[in-house]
Amino acid sequence: MTVDQILSEKGNEVHSILSTITVYEALRIMGERNVGAVLVIENDILKGILSERDYARKVVLKNKASKETFVHEIMDMEIITVKPTDDINYCMDLITNKRVRHLPVLFEERVIGIVSIGDVVKSIIALQKNTIDHLDSYIHGTKAQ
Repeated sequence: MTVDQILSEKGNEVHSILSTITVYEALRIMGERNVGAVLVIENDILKGILSERDYARKVVLKNKASKETFVHEIMDMEIITVKPTDDINYCMDLITNKRVRHLPVLFEERVIGIVSIGDVVKSIIALQKNTIDHLDSYIHGTKAQ
């Protein structure tokens, strides 16, 4: 299964913000959209990513005020991205080894979606279930559905 297949199932909606807004405003947007991270996109260029983890570690633990701190001060600018043709095993390797939870999807330098750890795990489970069903059908001599 590829990233493109995951996006075709979940959709290509991308939540983005500008780096010039306050962290408080970014958190409000994340809460409204029920997401754990937002991309920082300016002039169609991916500049960074802001996650709940960034807020906890770079604002709360440092006694900063979210209404006085700007996104560009705490966003992660070292962004790990994937292409639509990448497979889910590659995504899982990145998530595990780079310790990230969100992978922006780029096509020709433009963001076309985002894949989360939940999306990847869900896809892997579905593939494993399909394999188990086929093996079970083979063992029991029944036709797989």
